Amino acid sequence: MAEKQSQTKTAGLKSCQPSSSSEVVEGPPRRIRVFDCRPENKQVSDEVVDASGKNLEEFLQDVSKVFSVGKKETYVLTTTDRRVIDDDIFDKLEHGITLQLLRTADQELPAPTQEHIKYVPHYYTLVQSGMYEYYASEGQKSLPYAFAELVDNSLSATAKREGHRIIDIRLLFDEGQGKHAVAVIDNGCGMTSKQLNNWAVYRLSKFNRDSSTLHSDHLGYVRPSPVPRSLNSDISFFGVGGKQAVFYIGQSARIITKPAASPDVHEFVMSKEDFERKEKNKEDIYCGVIRNRKPGDHAHIVAEDELFLQALIAEEDGKDSFTAVVITGIQSDHITYLKQYFHLWTRELAHIYHYYVHGIHGNELSQSSKDNYKQSDVDIQITLVEKAGKQPRSVNLRDVSTDMQTLYINSSAASFEFRVQAQGDATVEGLIRYHPFLYDRETYPQDPYTSIGPADEEDDECLVLNPEGRGKRPIFECFWNGRLIPYTTVSEFEWCARPKKAGALPAECYNRISGVLFTNDRFPVSTNKLTFMDLELQLRDKETIFTRVINGQDQRVKIQREFTSWLKECHEQYDKQIKFMGFQGVTSRSDVSTKRLQHPWARFSSIRWDGKTYKAGQHVKSLKTLPLLFGTIKEFLLYGDHEGDVFATGGYVQIALQPKELYDEVRTIPILKIDRQATTAAIKRNIEDELAKLPVKLKVTWPEGTPWSDCETRPVGTPLGPIQVEILNKKGEAISRLPMGGNAAGRKFLMELKVIWHSPKGDIQTNSHIGVHSAKWDYWFRKMENLNKLGKYTLHLQTILNESNSTTWAGKQLPFHSLSFALKEGDAETFSVGAISTPLQVGVPFSLSLELKDEFGHPAHPPPDLKPKLECSSLEVTHEGTAVSGTTFTIKGVRARGSVTNKVHTLKVVLEGLRHDSQSVQISMLPGLPHSLRVHPDEEKITVENRTAVGFKVEVLDESNNITTHSKLIVRSQVAGVPEVPMEAVDCSNTGMGQLMSKPLQLKNVRNEQLITVKFDLPNHQMVSCVERALRVLPSSCVCRVEVYRLEGQRDAPMLLMNLERIDWTAGDALGNLFYRLYDEGEREIPITPELAQKIKVNWSANMKGVDVAQGRLPPVCVPTLAVGEQFYQVAFKGQPSVETSFIIMPRPDEPELLKVNLKETSVRLGEVLPGNIYLELTDQYGNKTDALSAESVKTISVSAEGLDTSSLAIKWQESTQSVCVSGVRFMDCAPGQREVRFAWQRYEEFVRLRVNPGLPAKIIIQDGPEMPVQVLNGQGVDTPFVLQLCDEWDNPSPDQRVVIAVMSLSPQLKVKAEVMSQPVNSEGKATFTLTQITAPKGEYKLEFRGKMNSSGILAPTVLVNVLPDPCKPVKLAVDYDIGALLFAGGNFPVFTVTVYSEDGGAVRGVNPASMSMLLWKGPASGQQPPPEALTLKSCKAKKTEKQECLYFRDKVIPERAGKYTIQFVLSVDKTKAIWSKQHTISVVPSKTVKLAPEDPPATPVVSNNNVLANRTLVESLHLKIMDEYNNPAGEGCNGQVFVSVKSSSGCSQKDRPLFEGDSSRASYPLENGESLIKELALAENSPGRDGTEYILVFEADILELTPFELPFRFYNDVENQRQMSALSQKKDRLSLSIDVYNSLFDTNKQLITELKGRLQLAEGKEKQLKSELQKKGLASSLKDMSEIDAQISQRKAEMEQIKRQPRRVCSIPDPFRTSPDVLGKVAHLAKVEDDDAAKVISWHLLGDMDCVVTVTTVAARKIYDDTQGRQQVMPLETVFWKSNTRPLPHIRNGMNIFVPLGNPVFARDLLIYPQYADKCQMVFGSLLGDTILINDLDSANHYRKGVVQSKIQCPTLLTRQGDRIRSNGKFGGLQNKAPSIEKLRGHVFGAPIPREYHQASSHVELLQQYRVVLEKCQMVRADYDSHVQYLQSPEMQQKEQELKEQKRELQDIEKKLASTPVRTPLSSVVKRPHSEPEPCRTPSKRARIKPCRLLGVGNIGPP
Repeated sequence: MAEKQSQTKTAGLKSCQPSSSSEVVEGPPRRIRVFDCRPENKQVSDEVVDASGKNLEEFLQDVSKVFSVGKKETYVLTTTDRRVIDDDIFDKLEHGITLQLLRTADQELPAPTQEHIKYVPHYYTLVQSGMYEYYASEGQKSLPYAFAELVDNSLSATAKREGHRIIDIRLLFDEGQGKHAVAVIDNGCGMTSKQLNNWAVYRLSKFNRDSSTLHSDHLGYVRPSPVPRSLNSDISFFGVGGKQAVFYIGQSARIITKPAASPDVHEFVMSKEDFERKEKNKEDIYCGVIRNRKPGDHAHIVAEDELFLQALIAEEDGKDSFTAVVITGIQSDHITYLKQYFHLWTRELAHIYHYYVHGIHGNELSQSSKDNYKQSDVDIQITLVEKAGKQPRSVNLRDVSTDMQTLYINSSAASFEFRVQAQGDATVEGLIRYHPFLYDRETYPQDPYTSIGPADEEDDECLVLNPEGRGKRPIFECFWNGRLIPYTTVSEFEWCARPKKAGALPAECYNRISGVLFTNDRFPVSTNKLTFMDLELQLRDKETIFTRVINGQDQRVKIQREFTSWLKECHEQYDKQIKFMGFQGVTSRSDVSTKRLQHPWARFSSIRWDGKTYKAGQHVKSLKTLPLLFGTIKEFLLYGDHEGDVFATGGYVQIALQPKELYDEVRTIPILKIDRQATTAAIKRNIEDELAKLPVKLKVTWPEGTPWSDCETRPVGTPLGPIQVEILNKKGEAISRLPMGGNAAGRKFLMELKVIWHSPKGDIQTNSHIGVHSAKWDYWFRKMENLNKLGKYTLHLQTILNESNSTTWAGKQLPFHSLSFALKEGDAETFSVGAISTPLQVGVPFSLSLELKDEFGHPAHPPPDLKPKLECSSLEVTHEGTAVSGTTFTIKGVRARGSVTNKVHTLKVVLEGLRHDSQSVQISMLPGLPHSLRVHPDEEKITVENRTAVGFKVEVLDESNNITTHSKLIVRSQVAGVPEVPMEAVDCSNTGMGQLMSKPLQLKNVRNEQLITVKFDLPNHQMVSCVERALRVLPSSCVCRVEVYRLEGQRDAPMLLMNLERIDWTAGDALGNLFYRLYDEGEREIPITPELAQKIKVNWSANMKGVDVAQGRLPPVCVPTLAVGEQFYQVAFKGQPSVETSFIIMPRPDEPELLKVNLKETSVRLGEVLPGNIYLELTDQYGNKTDALSAESVKTISVSAEGLDTSSLAIKWQESTQSVCVSGVRFMDCAPGQREVRFAWQRYEEFVRLRVNPGLPAKIIIQDGPEMPVQVLNGQGVDTPFVLQLCDEWDNPSPDQRVVIAVMSLSPQLKVKAEVMSQPVNSEGKATFTLTQITAPKGEYKLEFRGKMNSSGILAPTVLVNVLPDPCKPVKLAVDYDIGALLFAGGNFPVFTVTVYSEDGGAVRGVNPASMSMLLWKGPASGQQPPPEALTLKSCKAKKTEKQECLYFRDKVIPERAGKYTIQFVLSVDKTKAIWSKQHTISVVPSKTVKLAPEDPPATPVVSNNNVLANRTLVESLHLKIMDEYNNPAGEGCNGQVFVSVKSSSGCSQKDRPLFEGDSSRASYPLENGESLIKELALAENSPGRDGTEYILVFEADILELTPFELPFRFYNDVENQRQMSALSQKKDRLSLSIDVYNSLFDTNKQLITELKGRLQLAEGKEKQLKSELQKKGLASSLKDMSEIDAQISQRKAEMEQIKRQPRRVCSIPDPFRTSPDVLGKVAHLAKVEDDDAAKVISWHLLGDMDCVVTVTTVAARKIYDDTQGRQQVMPLETVFWKSNTRPLPHIRNGMNIFVPLGNPVFARDLLIYPQYADKCQMVFGSLLGDTILINDLDSANHYRKGVVQSKIQCPTLLTRQGDRIRSNGKFGGLQNKAPSIEKLRGHVFGAPIPREYHQASSHVELLQQYRVVLEKCQMVRADYDSHVQYLQSPEMQQKEQELKEQKRELQDIEKKLASTPVRTPLSSVVKRPHSEPEPCRTPSKRARIKPCRLLGVGNIGPP
């Protein structure tokens, strides 16, 4: 068809004749670029040919003309993908397309051509831009996933290729070949130029691509058919990953591709450098050039750093189709990672494409599996080429055998397949694999990318890494279309989750499964294919169906039942856990109830369990038994007919209980009940401690350091005690109970104390106390201070038993202690005062008598040099001397002087030196004799006005100025030379005081002042001096005249208004500045007082301001607005006498005052002219039109307004209306809204309002947001949202909702997540963006907001973001310990100090100790993580002297086995992330040598003395070593001899003891380097010895003090007798073991019943208690079952959520520093305020401090200061001076109100609520607010301040709820003292606390949840108890009891036979062989839990 088309076109070109069939196509401009590629041209030329409105023939003519094509030449015109142009294709060609002029369609290009393309991002960039932000993950090395995006494209390209699909990844890091590059090459279908153009368009997914040059050829996306595991290669999906990957790896990408049907190669380059260049040059960024060339043509590669490209291009020859992506500009850290971790990231790629590489069954390494399954055809090869000469590293992903899926597949033993059908055709294929426990380890593979999460709360003391296989890792990995989605896992489904209740299947089996889910493309994933969006939600949907798949067929069965059955089969068939060793034969167990399980039971001497070995004779401790058992192992039992070593999942152990003095029995328990954490030393100590616990003596101490010795004498009253008593046992330990055997609690000890006084009348018990033991202070007796009798005493302490009060135990006296002492009299310590004759007179002498006594009232002589001191607060007291008479002490000549206002005075007598050195007595005092006169007033010259009274007060005083009385006390006064004033007298005999001259003076003719003298005296008491006073008499000051005047200015002379004066004044004006004056009779101006002002009256105003009148000001006179008539005005003084004056005002017209404006339209758009005219006219102020305006006035009229364009204004004179016309009003560059336009002429103006509408959108501004620059911690968000405003060109808001705003980062290192990444503006033109997470290295970055309307951009701002390191994010662990310390086995480690460092390099505080673990394992370092068997230890609490930011590991026990160990520390950050420390290798050395023993104990020899050497051989080969107590070889360097001898266990004589060969009783062997080999030790032939006797071989070393090794053996003379006794002994042992098992079973059941009953009682009691509390709160009415409780909880939680969602006041100040160490946060976030008004005014008052960051230390404050370059204000608490202030409000003194306050005053700081750091916040706000008081309103505040100040108290700052402030200096008013509205604070306000209803509902939820847990537990315990009681009463148990009785009888018969065996001498005693003590288990165990008996054994022992 192509050839025919070619012929048609060539004919057309030859003839160049227009075709009649072609029509001219009219349309938009269309220009086509044509390249002349004819082979005769060496260079390709191109021209643009216009095809607008032309048909094909016309266009061909133009082409011929442009390229000079001859008429006879034959050519074809094709697209770049070689499609020949015909009429149909030509009509569909688009503007800008590239064509090629060729000789033939398959002609080779003579030179490359270029095709210009555009790859503007598809609109999905905007629509789906948030997908990556929401679903991408952080925290993992993402470079392998970037490569995976390119591999996805290659897989899609090779999907339809037959044969091998080759994908070659080359890392070209050889600098000799040019710059570093990465090439991804595949042999896929290649891309046409259009497809390559599509690839360049960002977010152009396969569903929207037009892969053809012509739209008509686009068929759309076709979904592939379903295939197993969805391996359809349809994984190149979104049009995003390839671009993201190449620019993540490097900075430039070159795509070279050749489609299968084209001879041309298309090449396209995009680079960051090119983008930056185009942006700088203002070019179109999203455009480029596709180079079309022939294969192998590298002529365009000329740069030296791109030489490697020539080799790549040379490989193109011979390839049918291919695609190569070449990335350059590789980041340096990527190069380092790709080199150093080559095996890691290739392993991860192998994991991602595991099933594409290996097929649907995965990488099964067994050869049989490889033969059965067809291999995959996908071949992914990775090659790393480094410098020349170095062998390239190469790996094929098919050869990788360490990826996780390979490990899962090859470590599993069985699989479980299922299928999931979700909504529609969404399908999942699932597979679960089982990884069994083999021998001593879990086979579940360890994932190096998964960290161990924190331990369960109940097991936080015992965290073991990977203890149960999978641990807490999720089960399922998820694959999408066969490709791994790495960041999404599914933890489990309900049907495969571990059951909550224990069942027949062990819980650890659920941790031995792994799984994989294969989904099809109906489950959406993120664009980077790292996460599923909602996979788990869809799978957990109720409509989802799970079916099991068997042999490829779906089975509709109950999936949970099928899975449980499959898991049980796997456990029984594949798990092997415990290794039984040392087979000793087979026995039967009669204690087993089921007969078929009684035989056979194999006996073993040792087991190996979880890396530990347990042997017979080893001390062990039981776990989860009641009581705990201590003893030695006898043997191990395993059901079945076994021989030799064998593995099993469980078994039994027989334990001989220790010590024998208290216990004499053997118990059989399951092996699982061995406590693997208990050490041998601890068990031995427990046994020894049982025997050393009886009390021996009392230890008496005196805690306060005042001990009393025996027979000591002390003064009476000396305190005895306190006394602390301890009861000590033999070990010196304090005890409080009588020790008992086992775990039973002993009887308590009491301590009896008695004090006996040996009085003359007999012994009297003064004190008796019974002391009870306390854990803190043992037995404590307080001080006894009642010993105040003289004589001898005895203190007796006696130990007694509680309940019986017995002082003896077991016939022995319990410990006691006695102390004898005596008491004597004490010194004088107090005194009493004798009687005093009162009342006394001032100045009259008297005496005081004192009686001295000791402390208890006994008379005592005064001490020498006793000096009295007399004190009286109200009198001056003196004395003349003292006298002593016996016990009486007298003070003589006492005189008292002073005020006698109070009749009774307290006289204090002090005798220094006495204990009670003061006594007080009450005395009465009276005034003395008259001494002087006092006259008030006391001035020498007194001024008085005529006609007023003077009033003198006279007082008669004694020598102390007390007013005194006496007979004939008459005081008189007289004035000499003034007859108008008569003489006066007053009698003061009774009162001592009087009043004189109280009548007014009546002097005449007083115009000026006069001076007179007044004399006061006592005529009857001449010794009292007289007193004189001078009087200055002034004229009277009464008002007699008033004047009115007007004052224009302060410098102008006053204008006096004469009485009845007429005044002309402007109409409507006010005559102001009127004043008045008052004059007295002396023509003196009288100062105006408020009293005088009240008497001033005017007739023009009824309400005068008192303040103005008091200042002499009169109210202004308002002149009428009409200029007619006259007005009369009068001023009068209404006093005595009355005075008045008056004046008259005449009104006159006013001047023009008002400019009036008339207009029709009131709105105009910004930039447009207001329609219609505006008219102006001038009136006076009362609306009267004036003729002031004229045509000349137009020149001086002005029009102004904000934003008014004055250039368009026109002002004209309107003659007809005598007014001014204004037009052309237009506004420019102003904000929209109401606008006032000002019209003015001269001094007249008027305003009118016009509404201005906004213009078109032009730019975007940030209206509100966080403080700039934005400071945020790495990984956190910004709380304050960015509010963006769309504006016109004048910054006016423009509400155009066609504009869309997006947020994006300008730096590749800055990653931003927001709630919405792009959105249109709202109706107000605003868009809000909240940044939820910002991630970047420390530094400053730019964030850009981009706006777009239709296809045009809008100017938008950029934001500077300062990213700070997170001081709370741990990144590193530092370990410190004593490296040089010697570590002896079984000792304690030195203290390990671990410090957690954060991103900023500081130590992280507040790390949860439970999340930090210390891991210990034997052996060398194991890479990054420890082995699964590592022992885990927890940290200890830091001491007060240690750093609180560190974690400490102290007192950790060193392992008991010597050797190399490794220690590592791990911090669990969360469930998926942990931080590991470096691994530290330590050496454990043996401890002290203690014994000689073999490593493996030999069997007990049985020998005879016949002539056969084998029957006489005792030891064939025995290797003995010198060991420490933990069986570590410790004899290095020790040499000597080992001597072997025989001793008898039955005490037989020396001659009966067997002899060694050579008839020797002793043999010796060399001991070299602590080891000795004993070989061929045998008895002599016919050696002596008793038949059937047990002897002991003793191996002793001649060096050190070592415990010898003893080996028992049995000696026989008759071989046949030996065999018979051996058979009987074996049968006896089997019966004994069976009986022990039965006894253990019955004892365990009884103990379990007791325990379950106790637990049931506790649970029921707790349930009743909680139910009672619920009833009190009204919640127990409807709680009958769990569903009702859950309904109540859900209801309360819904209420809490509703309350929480209610709007309330919040603080919007960002606080990025709050999580930093030693940082409390910003002041605004430290407190909450409930009341809105209080919150507003307090926040405004502290507005300058709200943004201040409060730190604990100055170091933390300085760090913030440095990080913010000093922009952030900080306040360290350690520099704040604060003193606790408990003072009341200022108006309260001594608990009483000084005055009654108004407005509810309260300290402002008391209204603050502190969510946390209450003590520190009190310091902060105590410093900021001080004593600031909040009160209701301003009037109340002024009243309060006035009352406080008048009380002489400093008043603090006052705030009012209305927003006013009165400063501490009294100033108020003004804007600076008025709080704005709460909205204007812009979020800088204290937040409101959560309502109280929320906390109430929260407490209800907590109580209901507790009740639910208790009720559920109660039901479970009751069910267990009932089940076990029923089981104990079953026939099966009764049958077991009967079998036990029968076995006991059989055992007695055997013992009788053994006892009656015919031997020469009966056996007196048998000594059992001692066993060496192997290494005790060091693995920590879980806490013991009580379980039903069926979990204690195996088989049918226990209830079914």
